[in-house]
Amino acid sequence: MNFLIWLIVGGVIGWVASLLMRTDGQQGILLNVVVGIVGAMIGGWLISPMVGSPTINDGTFSLGALGVSLLGAVILLAIVNLFRRGKVR
Repeated sequence: MNFLIWLIVGGVIGWVASLLMRTDGQQGILLNVVVGIVGAMIGGWLISPMVGSPTINDGTFSLGALGVSLLGAVILLAIVNLFRRGKVR
């Protein structure tokens, strides 16, 4: 059951991040899930030690975990946009 919740929350985080970075038209459901989960890993590696909040990958479902995971997903999409287009939107 945790795996299913992890996939759904990762998909929602990836979708919100793609809306913020204006890449929603280029992504499907599967890529939104991947962006959400990989973004949570990036957020856990970069942001979590600074703010002391876990991510969704740690099995925690809190506002801080969602925020760190969302910020990591936005960072991931900014890096992808930088390499794809040569600029961050």
